[in-house]
Amino acid sequence: MRLARLICAALAVLLLFPAIVAAQDDAEQTDQTAPEERDRTFLEEVTVTATKREESLQDVPIAVTAVSELQLERAGVKDIRDLPLLASSFNMNSTQTESQGSTLRIRGVGTTGNNIGLESAVGVFLDGVYLSRPGVALGDQLDVEAIEVLRGPQGTLFGRNVSAGALNIRTKAPSLGDTNGFANLTAGDFGQANVQAGVSGPMSENSGYRLSGAYRKQDGFVESTTDGAESLNRDRVLFRGQLLFEFGDDSSLRLIGDYSDADENCCDAPVVLDTGATALGSFVAAGLPANGGVAVSGPQAVEDRISNGQLYENPFEQQGVSAELSIGVGSNSNFTYLGSFRDFKASSVQNDFVGLRVYSVGDQGIETFDDIESTSHELRLDGSTDTFRWLFGGYYSDESILENVGFHLREDYTRHTDAVLWNFAFGPAFGAFPFLAGIPLATGGTFGDVIAADNQALAFQGGFDSAGSFAHNVYTQDGESYSIFTDNTWDITDNFAFNFGARYVDESKDGKFDQITAFNPGCLAALGNAGALGAATAGTPLAGAAATIGNFSAVYACFPFAAPALGIAFLPAEFDETFEDDELIYTGRLVWGFGNSSSVYASYTHGLKSGGFNLDSTAAASGGSPSFRSELVDAVEIGLKTEFANRRVRLNATLFDYDIEDFQVLEFTGTQFVTFNVPSAESQGAELELAARIGNTTTLNFGYTYADSAYPSDCDNGVFTPNVSTLCGAQFTNAPENVVTFGLDFDDFVSDKFLYFFSLSSRYEDDRRTSTQPNLAFDIQESNTKVNLRAGIGGYSGKWTFEIWGNNVTDEQTKNVTFNTPLRVGSRAVFVEAPATFGGTLRLRF
Repeated sequence: MRLARLICAALAVLLLFPAIVAAQDDAEQTDQTAPEERDRTFLEEVTVTATKREESLQDVPIAVTAVSELQLERAGVKDIRDLPLLASSFNMNSTQTESQGSTLRIRGVGTTGNNIGLESAVGVFLDGVYLSRPGVALGDQLDVEAIEVLRGPQGTLFGRNVSAGALNIRTKAPSLGDTNGFANLTAGDFGQANVQAGVSGPMSENSGYRLSGAYRKQDGFVESTTDGAESLNRDRVLFRGQLLFEFGDDSSLRLIGDYSDADENCCDAPVVLDTGATALGSFVAAGLPANGGVAVSGPQAVEDRISNGQLYENPFEQQGVSAELSIGVGSNSNFTYLGSFRDFKASSVQNDFVGLRVYSVGDQGIETFDDIESTSHELRLDGSTDTFRWLFGGYYSDESILENVGFHLREDYTRHTDAVLWNFAFGPAFGAFPFLAGIPLATGGTFGDVIAADNQALAFQGGFDSAGSFAHNVYTQDGESYSIFTDNTWDITDNFAFNFGARYVDESKDGKFDQITAFNPGCLAALGNAGALGAATAGTPLAGAAATIGNFSAVYACFPFAAPALGIAFLPAEFDETFEDDELIYTGRLVWGFGNSSSVYASYTHGLKSGGFNLDSTAAASGGSPSFRSELVDAVEIGLKTEFANRRVRLNATLFDYDIEDFQVLEFTGTQFVTFNVPSAESQGAELELAARIGNTTTLNFGYTYADSAYPSDCDNGVFTPNVSTLCGAQFTNAPENVVTFGLDFDDFVSDKFLYFFSLSSRYEDDRRTSTQPNLAFDIQESNTKVNLRAGIGGYSGKWTFEIWGNNVTDEQTKNVTFNTPLRVGSRAVFVEAPATFGGTLRLRF
């Protein structure tokens, strides 16, 4: 019923807009507006590069949301986290570290997880250069000309790992005319300060430069009750320099270099559901504070953004260079070379999500960091005749990943295990334990001695306290990708065209896990005692209870991130393996144009997202394979593009249907990260984008996406496996079925001295799941609407404006991802999204 109401509302809008515009047309028959202002009644033509050529948005048979510089400014988009406000089919979320744990989705499809071995199903391209991980793309939007959200698989032209879509970000090129510049100064609550500035101009008749930079600072949105540490703050700088050289009328060279640095804290999480161990007094019995380090929990903690952890640090630094050479060949052909090098390094200091000293990452003398170096080269030759447009090219990329992790168990670890595992999880079954009391243990004594001990976890570990246990692990991956591709359009008649493209991709990756050193004697003792319990009870009615006690105790004592990589039982196992795959990606489109400015198209696309390695300690444990398979998608799309009412209304609509094979999923179980392939997944739905210009003062934008993105009921192909089978029949994570965006921009002049404007940007989404597995406590983020408002005044010529703004003005506090609090039985925690913020911005142009 909700979907039906939304569709009816959308149809009503479609019917209403032409009527409004027609009425405006009648009113303007006697309008005395100056000609230069009357031209503003038309929607501006939008140029996109979705086909590697500059073309009109309405001529491209691809579903594209094109967002201009002005739209980004009016909506308050600071980086791609804010982009969902303007693109109903796009969303993203971040988890434990923004540099590694960010997920981009288009039409509900994305890659979930904070494992550096996973690549995104939504590719991000900055001035044509592929940014290999979402964290690399999270920098501020500085001097951006436009962002294109390309929906659906784009592999034939954009290459690897764009099985769900792509973000094509274009920055402004150097000016070869007059010298010009800009400065944006912003201040707001939460200590916000943002400065952006740039200058561009000619160096000679045929060369120019562009320099720009940004600094942004903001206090954190989440604050800990333990030590006042803040999370989700901003403290970053970005610089970009460009040179442009033109050679004749049709050849040019563009060089770009950028550097960014951030020193930020991310991401602590409020506890929405605490363990029942607190109410039972389990922590007091273990010699810990009664609340077990969680002073504040529950839905109100999420609403107020109050956490219990200690300082989280996530600084990162990156730099990159690119060169684009374009040479005209003859009268109708062009040769293009695009080469790049990027280096991204992110460090991390993490603690547990509670106010105890349970574990820590990266702050005990072993630095934890990721380092990603990537190089790419692309060659293209394109041209056209009267009826045929063609493009051929080749692509090569090389990527090197190094992840260095130091994981330590702290002084409260064993007592915490005693509280949540022995006093709480095992406590109700203690009445059955006397039957096991006489079993001798590998470390000496009997199981009865463990039951009688004050700290049963410590006793089961042979008296070895976990405090000081650690592991220093190193994960590496070296990957190469080769491809050749083509994209061609044949104009069969004046109104009918056929587009076809293909890309052959060859992928290879060498993945490796090395343990430099580890120390955990309590782990080895617990493994021995678990084995003794199992051996003594084999074949008896006590075997089940003994296995539960032994296995869970050993898992907690041998927390896999701080366990020796011995490759026995469930302990980590080192690996050194190679992944290879090749695939032919292809697409075909039929396009029919009718009227003066309308067309429909139908397409079929076969896409790929590369497989690889789970770069994690547990990837090869218990004899498992550390690799996961490539993800394949077959997509059907039917689209309509039209303009009417004398170019005042633009309507683009799409129907889509995906069949996905070997969908890649990463899940955190509370003690380990598991990566696996789901044999089948689906997404189907419809999109509607509408823009209308009313008079010479108002622009309306409306977007609607219905995406039923889910695992089918038989997603495991009839073979039951716990991780996969429990997903069958569930919606994808963070994939709302219905999303509506609405924008209004009003701008006008006061005589010939001032301009003033008002802007509204909003996004509604219905319920969405926030956990990998379904039907978990506090999983659902209920439907919500977020609204950004902005009003300003400025000079008639646009040389200056002053704006006041509010983002998420109704202060909708929403959940990002909900997860099992590590090691805390029955507890759930939440990564949250930004609250309401307010401020002002001064923009200067010269």
